Amino acid sequence: MKNSLQPVILAGGSGTRLWPLSREGYPKQFLILDGNTSLLQQTAQRVAALASTGAAVQPPLVVGGEEHRFLIVDQLREIRCEPAHVILEPLGRNTAPAITLAALHASVAGDDPVLVVTPADQTVRDPASFTAALATAAEAAASGDIVVLGIAPERPETGFGYIRCSGATSSTHGTAAAVEQFVEKPDLATAVRYLDEGGYYWNAGIFVLRASTWLKALGNFRPDILEATRAAFDARKVDGKFIRPNREAFAQVPSESIDYAVMERCPGSKIAVRMVPCAAGWSDLGAWEAVWQVGDKDDAGNVTSGDVLLNGTRNTLVHATHRLVGAIGLEDIVVVETPDAVLVSHRNHSQAVKKIVGELSSSGRGEHSQHRKVHRPWGWYDSIDMGDRFQVKRIMVKPGASLSLQMHHHRAEHWIVVRGTAEVRCGEKTLMLTENQSTYIPLGETHRLANPGKVPLEIIEVQSGSYLGEDDIVRFEDTYGRSQP
Repeated sequence: MKNSLQPVILAGGSGTRLWPLSREGYPKQFLILDGNTSLLQQTAQRVAALASTGAAVQPPLVVGGEEHRFLIVDQLREIRCEPAHVILEPLGRNTAPAITLAALHASVAGDDPVLVVTPADQTVRDPASFTAALATAAEAAASGDIVVLGIAPERPETGFGYIRCSGATSSTHGTAAAVEQFVEKPDLATAVRYLDEGGYYWNAGIFVLRASTWLKALGNFRPDILEATRAAFDARKVDGKFIRPNREAFAQVPSESIDYAVMERCPGSKIAVRMVPCAAGWSDLGAWEAVWQVGDKDDAGNVTSGDVLLNGTRNTLVHATHRLVGAIGLEDIVVVETPDAVLVSHRNHSQAVKKIVGELSSSGRGEHSQHRKVHRPWGWYDSIDMGDRFQVKRIMVKPGASLSLQMHHHRAEHWIVVRGTAEVRCGEKTLMLTENQSTYIPLGETHRLANPGKVPLEIIEVQSGSYLGEDDIVRFEDTYGRSQP
């Protein structure tokens, strides 16, 4: 009988190196950068494909941030993927605590499945080859070893960690190689040497191992992480699909990566680590240079997305999301346009985008954390114009969804329905509005907007008043368990 496989999708992280498209509130795992689905959706489809090998594949267990909980669920439902559970980290503590939460949850009923742990922000060009490599790794991991996927390097790359292996060996589990060392991100000269010498592979950050194997290894090398994470998990709360570790206890968990906490300590110890090579056109899309590398190029080596016109331009990436972008006489450049920010960078310097994000954050600017279009559990809003004492928003409410029952101290609102049907509660009155109808919400009045229909509701909201910030919301009732905007 085939071993039970439990996919674990690590969906945390902020993806700062893909700013301005990736933001804290909408990081890169939720973006469509390659194909027609997001990176999270692609990840879920890849692990589900293991079922085609005859393996007993369970619904995925997702570990992500509390602020992204509805994005995770909504995107998976779009591809008809129902997660087993979503473990919500109350704050970021890196990948070692994240996989520990997953292993503890997978072991609750006394089970010991093979965990297939993968980040949610990668892409592959050859899914069939990826599935075959993952299946080989899963069979090898059933014996109790830790198995990693290694990517044969195509170029000297300084943005990835490396795995150094001995020669490939055959076993009853398939072809694998003994891992001799996990190597940090090298400088360029060292990366060139790795490529020339051979025996080095990119570390894909994809690990396959039994839940008990991880807990044993972590207890051996970092018992402090295991004990603190277990304390937070034991005090968890369960809300349907959502599992919430205790926030106060989780704040005491040391922040550490899987590699630092365990993997780099395994070679030479009693814990065996093997590597399965994978040639599937893998990329972690860690910077705009990587997006250009995997993109479909024209005859001049350009990769474009959106409304773009080029002239005399070569080996350049132009990503337009909101308006026409023209590029003339450029070479080896990255241009990324969004409604509220534009990035222009040399391709070779695209790793340094995180420095811009750091400056935005330290100066208190909002562009590092949110797009102009902000996603909410009920839909989204887009701040399309603002000035002294007014702001104009375009708002979409999903079918059957509603905003919180709320009021504002400092602003009044005018609502105009442009699509669908709106159910409006204003004070003691409830009214139904259809396209081209409008209503007025006085300052200080309790109100709620809902969509009772089967199509998305879209309205234009005009706010006016002395203060228009999102923190001027007093919530009385909320379907989504929020106390703050």
